Amino acid sequence: QVQLVESGGGSVQAGDSLTLSCAATEWSFRNYVMAWFRQAPGKEREFVAASASAGSSSRYADSVKGRFTISRDIDKNTMTLQMNSLIPEDTGVYFCARHTSGGYSDSPSYTYWGQGTQVTVSS
Repeated sequence: QVQLVESGGGSVQAGDSLTLSCAATEWSFRNYVMAWFRQAPGKEREFVAASASAGSSSRYADSVKGRFTISRDIDKNTMTLQMNSLIPEDTGVYFCARHTSGGYSDSPSYTYWGQGTQVTVSS
């Protein structure tokens, strides 16, 4: 069974940092493109960042480029999203997902999703 579990969300002030983690069991991140998406209230789920299999390259949404960093720990089989200089527009539920096929920034390209972790940024 493919299961993804996110953690690390919380409520912070603008300018603060948070680190989100995504863990999996039964299979290795090494073999898959993995990504973070987020969904704000009343909005569609949007792409945040993706990491190629084995972490060889990364891709970011323009809105987070330079502030967020996606990384993997192969030994621990976890993926993290380091979020710096947070702004209120970063508020939402953050999901990690495993890619199946298609464009890396398209949510239909991902079949397996975690339950999400809430991030709230106050001004």
